[in-house]
Amino acid sequence: MTFAGWLQIAVFCLVVLAITRPLGVYLWRVFESKSRPLARVFGPIERLLFRLSGIDSKREQSWIQYAAALLAFSAMSLVITYAILRLQRFLPFNPQKLGGVKPALAFNTAASFTTNTDWQAYAGESTMSYFSQMVALAWQNFASAAVGIGVALAVARGLTRKRAGTSTVGNFWVDLVRAIVYVLLPLSVVIALALISQGAIQTLSPYRHLTTLEGGKQLLALGPVASQEAIKMLGTNGGGFFNANSAHPFENPTPLTNFLELVLIFAIPAALTYTYGRMARDQKQGWALFGAMMFLFLVGVTCCYAAEAGHGLGNLEGKETRFGVAASTLFATVTTDASCGAVNAMHDSFTALGGLVPLVNIQLGEVIFGGVGAGLYGILVMVLLTVFIAGLMVGRTPEYLGKKIEPREMKLAMTYVVIFPLFVLGFSALAAARPAALSSLANAGPHGLSELLYAYSSGAGNNGSAFAGLNADTPFWNITLAIVMLAGRFLMILPVLGIAGAMAGKKTAPPGPGTFPTNGVLFAALLVGVVMIVGALTFFPALSLGPILEHLAGRAGRVY
Repeated sequence: MTFAGWLQIAVFCLVVLAITRPLGVYLWRVFESKSRPLARVFGPIERLLFRLSGIDSKREQSWIQYAAALLAFSAMSLVITYAILRLQRFLPFNPQKLGGVKPALAFNTAASFTTNTDWQAYAGESTMSYFSQMVALAWQNFASAAVGIGVALAVARGLTRKRAGTSTVGNFWVDLVRAIVYVLLPLSVVIALALISQGAIQTLSPYRHLTTLEGGKQLLALGPVASQEAIKMLGTNGGGFFNANSAHPFENPTPLTNFLELVLIFAIPAALTYTYGRMARDQKQGWALFGAMMFLFLVGVTCCYAAEAGHGLGNLEGKETRFGVAASTLFATVTTDASCGAVNAMHDSFTALGGLVPLVNIQLGEVIFGGVGAGLYGILVMVLLTVFIAGLMVGRTPEYLGKKIEPREMKLAMTYVVIFPLFVLGFSALAAARPAALSSLANAGPHGLSELLYAYSSGAGNNGSAFAGLNADTPFWNITLAIVMLAGRFLMILPVLGIAGAMAGKKTAPPGPGTFPTNGVLFAALLVGVVMIVGALTFFPALSLGPILEHLAGRAGRVY
């Protein structure tokens, strides 16, 4: 570990902290204020889209209507994406004359990008045409991120509104349009231009045939990269235009772009905590969530950096030397904290404990900042569990923001908590017993189990990163991972929206002498404890057989 490495981590934290308030205020004004920012610029576009789509922006929906609209939109998005990939050979902007994507892989990819996972069982430069990259995949990066923001806002409205008897949580179509028009699209344009200025490419030219200095022949893959890179990071989508992902110099050309991409991953998830504080009319509520998330992030990045730095130059296997150990471990921690999935180093080459950190980050449930929107609604479920446990400890009916937490909310919260490990561990056990699945692993023993466990954790957690030691382009992996990704997104969104609907219409009571405060350091510490205990109790046995056993075996001098 070096001073320069710790300085990078410290500067990153300070920059994230600095942008949290202004971006959080901007998001609050976009979605909750009557005076939206830049109304003269974006207002006409918003109104035109509402008019063309027949959307009544003043009409709100119940949680069931909100969920129905979300599921219908996502289902249609999945079908359209699948069709584009299958018909790729007949569509324009395909200078490499690439054929249609195989059925199982097309289904996996459509499910992946619809769920904001962006798991890739293919090499982008040899599989996807420019049209598929721009129209199918990049569009889904915008849409799936907007869906996540919408759900987070719906949950926040259910918890913070003080209108008894009114169970509406917003309008899905309004949230979707505003997220894209006011937030994701304009920011992505600015970011793409910044990336281009640093050397990221943006072109529709065909691939180039080059002759190397030694006289060899090489095919140089090109494409409209910068535009997709911008929304992939800002929307915590992950994936990569190229197979090497953010380790590729056309996607991530300089240390400055590497730092910019890291900040983009955390930008909206961190800002949403401030937005939540504004909605709750108590900014300390938002800072308590931010503090808990930042503490968990710092613990993870410290452990990962310590494991990878070691002595001397540290573990450089699978890392770009232009970024080094510190930037690579910071990237690995950030991308798995925020369910982004983009990588600038291969996690399969990390040490056993270094690779344990990204895996645990995902398995904690997408709550350490988390995906765009998903991080906020995930941590709010943990908040309700924490409040419930605190209520049991002091012998009082649990309350949050003046609203009672009753059996229905607890049942929905526990449903949310159980779904994730059910699909991760269930499908991991299935794969461990199937030769068709095991044949895709690059390693046997504990490391092979880590590769397998990481794949399903990444899919169910809608992260999308991989250990890079798994050949996932087989019918078994494509289909099972698609099922896990869809379940990890939509089966977990439904109970969250149910909580929003149940809480929205409840009466609020002013805080009394026995009210447990939820906006201070003590509550943030309890929240961290609940997050860690839920993750540890669920996944520790599996982790003991994977990265932990690999580390202990390595210390004993055994090789698997």
